[in-house]
Amino acid sequence: MMKLTPREKWSLIFEGVVTIVLLLLLNLSLVVILNDLLHSNPGIAGGVYMIKRSLVIGGRYIWSYQNIFIAVMILIDCAVLYWRLIRRYHLYQMNHIIDELHYISDGHLEHRISFKLNHRLQRVVDSVNSLVDSATQSMNDERQAERSKDELITNVSHDIRTPLTSIIGYLGLIENNQYQTDEDLVKYSHIAYLKATQMKSLVEDLFEYLKMRGTEAELTINEINFSQMLEQLAASYELEASRKQLTITSTTVPDNIMMEADAEKLGRVFNNLISNALKYGENATFIELNAKLKGNEVIVRVSNDGREIPTAALNQLFERFYRVEESRSKETGGTGLGLAIAQSIVERHGGYIFAESDENLTSFVIHLPIHHDQPLQQP
Repeated sequence: MMKLTPREKWSLIFEGVVTIVLLLLLNLSLVVILNDLLHSNPGIAGGVYMIKRSLVIGGRYIWSYQNIFIAVMILIDCAVLYWRLIRRYHLYQMNHIIDELHYISDGHLEHRISFKLNHRLQRVVDSVNSLVDSATQSMNDERQAERSKDELITNVSHDIRTPLTSIIGYLGLIENNQYQTDEDLVKYSHIAYLKATQMKSLVEDLFEYLKMRGTEAELTINEINFSQMLEQLAASYELEASRKQLTITSTTVPDNIMMEADAEKLGRVFNNLISNALKYGENATFIELNAKLKGNEVIVRVSNDGREIPTAALNQLFERFYRVEESRSKETGGTGLGLAIAQSIVERHGGYIFAESDENLTSFVIHLPIHHDQPLQQP
């Protein structure tokens, strides 16, 4: 509850005393006027006397007009006194709210109005707190977006500068005829080509990531046979998997799962996950794509039995440019954007994605709604 200051308490007491004095003077004035009226009008006095005689119980009159008048005036006086005091009290409450608002507006955005008031003013307090929460959240989001943009520029600059430096270096050797044999020329040209390809991959992934994160990204939603899509994806990677001595399989329960989705974008998600398993699933012997229909959602697991991902890295996997092992990622040509793109596409479909890993199995788990207009809530 809101606590009044000593000054406000004394002000309320003074208000009550003044109100009582004024009411007593008013009551006395009315009594005098009524007495004069009855004495100067015998007809009215006689009528009051006849009414009084008609209301007799046990030989006693149960009322007199003076008693009735006093009782009524006491009730009215109490109502007026209460109204005056509660009105003044609400005014003090409003002043306290205004003081709190001034305190918050001075830069104390972490402060909230904590006291409890009557129903109407409590709605004002709750609205003010909600407004401050919303404004604070918006400011934090804006700061985070600014930091995120700066980090993005820094990371892109770093990731582009590295291959670009190599390209310029090797092309510089060729330009200045600093090679001895044709084999050296072919070697330098090939390295420059690989680095240029790496840059192209980074730029394409970056463009795809920004497009999926932007509000203008649109999905082409159609009804697709999700089971067939997973089967086709597994088949398309069989040759590459066999070269790495891996088996890749897909199973769905039931056999034909129909859902609403953008097949092209969803295919990009699983392409990224399968490619990651092939690149980084060290010592793995299989990759499994398993999907199960549960209620109004499809739960998909892309699993492999490769080396365990450290627990500390699991929550960071979907951050852009994050690599579990920087050196190994560079060797395999990873841009660090694949999982961030996958997460953005899954979220655009109204679902969510996370990773699990132990010494036996590493899985990327995706929850997707059957109907695109019924997004899921991440637990």
